[in-house]
Amino acid sequence: MTIKILPARLANQIAAGEVVERPASVVKELVENSLDSGATRIDVDIEKGGAKLIRVRDNGHGIPEDELTLALSRHATSKIHTLDDLEAIVSLGFRGEALASISSVSRLTLTSRPESQEKAWMAYSEGRDMAVKLQPAAHPVGTTVEVLDLFFNTPARRKFLRTEKTEFTHIDDVLKRIALSRFDVTIHLRHNGKTIRQYRAASTDIQQEKRLAAVCGQTFVRHMLKVGLEHQGFSLQGWITTPEGARQQSDLQYCYVNGRMMKDKLINHAIRQSYEATLAPEQFAAYVLYICLDPYQVDVNVHPAKHEVRFHQSRLIHDFIYQALTSALAEGCFIHSPEVNQAAFSQTLPDEKKPDEGDGSEGTKLSAQILEAVRQTPDYPGRAEAHPVPSSVRESLPSDKWTNTAGRKSSVSQNSTVREPDRKAVTAKEARVYQQLMQTENSQQPELSAISNNNASAGAKIHITKLGKALTVVDGKYLLVNAEPSCSIIALDRAYLLKIRKQLDVRQTTLKGQPLLVPLSVQVSGDCIEAAGKFRAELERLGIELKRKHKTPDSLMIMTVPQPLRQQNLQKLIPDLLSYAAVCNEQPDFLAHITDWLANFVAYDKQNNYTLSEAIQLIAELEQLFQGNLPLNDSHFIQLADFSATITTLNS
Repeated sequence: MTIKILPARLANQIAAGEVVERPASVVKELVENSLDSGATRIDVDIEKGGAKLIRVRDNGHGIPEDELTLALSRHATSKIHTLDDLEAIVSLGFRGEALASISSVSRLTLTSRPESQEKAWMAYSEGRDMAVKLQPAAHPVGTTVEVLDLFFNTPARRKFLRTEKTEFTHIDDVLKRIALSRFDVTIHLRHNGKTIRQYRAASTDIQQEKRLAAVCGQTFVRHMLKVGLEHQGFSLQGWITTPEGARQQSDLQYCYVNGRMMKDKLINHAIRQSYEATLAPEQFAAYVLYICLDPYQVDVNVHPAKHEVRFHQSRLIHDFIYQALTSALAEGCFIHSPEVNQAAFSQTLPDEKKPDEGDGSEGTKLSAQILEAVRQTPDYPGRAEAHPVPSSVRESLPSDKWTNTAGRKSSVSQNSTVREPDRKAVTAKEARVYQQLMQTENSQQPELSAISNNNASAGAKIHITKLGKALTVVDGKYLLVNAEPSCSIIALDRAYLLKIRKQLDVRQTTLKGQPLLVPLSVQVSGDCIEAAGKFRAELERLGIELKRKHKTPDSLMIMTVPQPLRQQNLQKLIPDLLSYAAVCNEQPDFLAHITDWLANFVAYDKQNNYTLSEAIQLIAELEQLFQGNLPLNDSHFIQLADFSATITTLNS
């Protein structure tokens, strides 16, 4: 077959397949052109869902008479001229295909008048022959584009249009997205002569909230949190909703990059990850976010419809969005919580036992006393919302004190008036409870450096000398291994706790802190600020570097954390750690207490079902940390598998 250059008409109709999907696509292109022209008012008239008429009028700069014909030519634009312009695009349109493509599948009239001209001129183009006719017209400063009989010369495309109501709904959605991108522009939408939307220009916070309510609804405004973060030339502004404002569908998710509406996978992943701990899988966050960065740092020319972009520093952008939203969500919850981070004293320890499971020892009696102390502790808003209360404690409390919402919300309404308990009394009491729990655990657990046989159940000594092949994982929590002298079962949660403890052990050396890609701001109480300064040396030995923000005296900047804490929710961990440190500074081995607290925090947060490969990897890492000397005498880590009952049943 002979290679030929396509006729201009056919080339434009092929391009129209990318640009003009439906009437809403035409509205998007024309309104974006109006915005690029500096318009502050845009009127959109639609008839029969856009199939009959689309008219867009603006008060922008206008087009001179000698450029009207050129404006309807393919690849003609005033927005870029060189390769450098393409690499730093600041306008919404830049390819110069929109008007030519639209005119190839419709009857298009372009009327415009710049301020420098005394009269306006009108250019008419019809898809049949693509010829442009010019004639004078009456028109104020600005531009009007009128598109009649869309797809009149491509019947196959016209057959794919939906009902009038459906097509207009798509147009309405497009204008909603544009209305949220430019609060400074007034937009009017009419359908079949009837006014449907009036988005007035908004300059104040109240006016912006009204536009948000008009587009997203009152529920969004009622649950929204304002987001604002700037770092190294990146800026993230906008609004997100609290978990209470989550929706059952992703219909209120608006994100803009340098003013351009985006549906980018990288951005969506960062936002979903921010809500990962607070939303159920079937729930969707609602947000209106604006990302601004140097145009040279983003490539918008990677998608035909310009819905996706490519960031030059994608990892930095991802972490920047994640930390900004995580910070906003944490601060939003902090507003409704008491001043003290009480969750620091409500950790569930892996080795905690119910009183009726003990053997009458002093430790068991002490545990019963501790549980009684916790039971008598008054309830307060925001108690231990990120970590559920131990089942043994919950069972001892009245049933109306807790809701079955995975620890996401306390039984006390945020809007109800609750008398806050005495801060010092609650802090001291919770601190004593937690310290007693830690002392009980430490009295029952051997030191990792010298583990004895005295903690074996029922006084029996464990004589396991060597681990063999891993066989299988039981209930996702236990690893059955071939050991000497018999098969044994390893508690994987305990193994993970031992691993974290060893990684955080600072008795031999100082931990190396890993800098955060974007320093994280966290709001804390006055006691936490004081503790951060008082224990700065101890925290730096753990690899934790905190800096005080001078402009906001109730905030700290998290600069570095050790590797075991990298994946933790630092917005919760650091305030809780400082709250605990503020009340246990009298302990003789303060750093050891802090290390144990951190290890229990990380280990409890894991709560994971292991696969066989994950279990093998965990034991391998543990062997490396212990240099081959695993704590085989720790009865909470490993036990001989007792098959006697099963064998008796088989022989009966």
